[in-house]
Amino acid sequence: MAQKRVRAMTVSEAGRKGGEKTRERYGSEFYEEIGKKGGEAVKRARGPEFYEKIGRKGGQRVRELVRRGKRV
Repeated sequence: MAQKRVRAMTVSEAGRKGGEKTRERYGSEFYEEIGKKGGEAVKRARGPEFYEKIGRKGGQRVRELVRRGKRV
């Protein structure tokens, strides 16, 4: 009898499987709810300026990539 080889799961695969199981169990609305709560907590802790700052950083990065001719 041949032995079955088991391949280790990557962190990405484990996260995807866990997310799919959670979606099956609680529905996609669950993610909307926790995302909103998390966003409100960050806003209270860091202030709305935090979102302005990270938005600017993202925009600058996209601008840089476009300038270099790469796809985003």
